[in-house]
Amino acid sequence: MDKEIAIIIPARYGSSRLEGKPLLKANNKPIIQWVWEKAKSCEKVNRVIIATDDERIFNCCKEFDAEVEMTSAEHKSGSDRIAEVAKRHPEIGYIINLQGDEPLIEKSNIELVINGILDDENADISTLVREIQEENEINNPNLVKCVFDCNHYAMYFSRSKIPFERNIGKAKFYGHLGIYGYKKEALFKMTSLAQTTYEQAESLEQLRALQNGMKIKVAIVNNIPVGIDTMEDFEKFKSMVEEK
Repeated sequence: MDKEIAIIIPARYGSSRLEGKPLLKANNKPIIQWVWEKAKSCEKVNRVIIATDDERIFNCCKEFDAEVEMTSAEHKSGSDRIAEVAKRHPEIGYIINLQGDEPLIEKSNIELVINGILDDENADISTLVREIQEENEINNPNLVKCVFDCNHYAMYFSRSKIPFERNIGKAKFYGHLGIYGYKKEALFKMTSLAQTTYEQAESLEQLRALQNGMKIKVAIVNNIPVGIDTMEDFEKFKSMVEEK
């Protein structure tokens, strides 16, 4: 039997900017349910699992019949959380790490990440970027930038503006979207490795993979995802879906 493709959605209650955001409701549905429904719409996916360390989120997910599993509260990252779940399921061969705070992510974006990891035997991980042109975005340390080679493998991710423009107008700039596809063995390898110097400097765990020679396949999308980090973000999302 072919190995299953699973979307695993890490969901924490605690957040420095918006505590309890997975449970905030828009159009009478919690954010986590919006994300779960988008994940369930992908035809290639065999199962969707929500991974949480909070009983309130666990119970909420059970109410809309989601597959949900409790995980350790000690995890430092979403990758560690999804790795714990993946280790319980030997039938899963490919894992998509879909953030629980992006209810408006395009189904086609998720499918691009799936195809990136299924179709490229050399790729350990797949992810997405979008072209950025506004200086405030290019220079924003909260928007991670990515440079990649001619075969669309990531060379580096940074909170800084990369590349540096010694010669103006010669380079395009790309912002990273925080969704990942993993071959299971690659996920287990990455989460078992010690933090690297670049990862510690930039607080970007994908640099651990790159610094250890793992290959990250990059696909380009045109749309801008709407993540929910603040109450203002949530109110915008709520008005958007309730108007529809």
